[in-house]
Amino acid sequence: MVAATLTRLDEARARRALERVVDPEIPVLNVLEMGVVREIQAENGRVEVAITPTYSGCPAMHAIALDIDRALSEAGFREVRIRTVVAPAWTTDWLTEAARAKLLAIGIAPPPAAGKRALLGDDHANCPRCGSARTSMLSRFGSTACKAIWRCDACLETFDQFKCI
Repeated sequence: MVAATLTRLDEARARRALERVVDPEIPVLNVLEMGVVREIQAENGRVEVAITPTYSGCPAMHAIALDIDRALSEAGFREVRIRTVVAPAWTTDWLTEAARAKLLAIGIAPPPAAGKRALLGDDHANCPRCGSARTSMLSRFGSTACKAIWRCDACLETFDQFKCI
C-alpha cells in the first residue's frame, strides 16, 4: 500500500514537471496537452516517459525529449528514460480540449475533432478571429509543417490552421 502511494506521488510529480515542457513550435501547448506523452511510469526516483512524434521526422521531437529530460531531472528524478513509441501513430485527436482552446486563443484554427471532419479530404477551417466558415486555403504549407495557411473571406484576415493528422 505504501509503495503504491509513493508510485502515485512520483507519477503526479512527473506529470507536474511535464506540464512545464512546451512544444517549441507552438509554445502555448505543453506536451501533455499535445498528446505527445503516451505513458508515465515513475517509482523510487526513476521515471520512464513514452512519447510519440506528432509526425514522422518532426524536427521538434529531439528538443522535446531534451526538455522532458531536463524538467524531470529538475523535479528530482535521478534516473530519466525517454522511450519513443511510433505505433499507433500520433493523431490530432490526441490534442486535449485545452490545447484546442489555446490554439484558437492565439489565432490558430484547431484541427476538426474526430467525427467532424469532412469526407474525402474536403478541407475546411473556421476563422479563429471572427468565427466565419467562409474561408479559403491559401497554402497547405504554413509556418511549420503541421500548419496550413488560410484566409477568411469575411474579415479578410489570414490565419494558420493546425493540420488534421
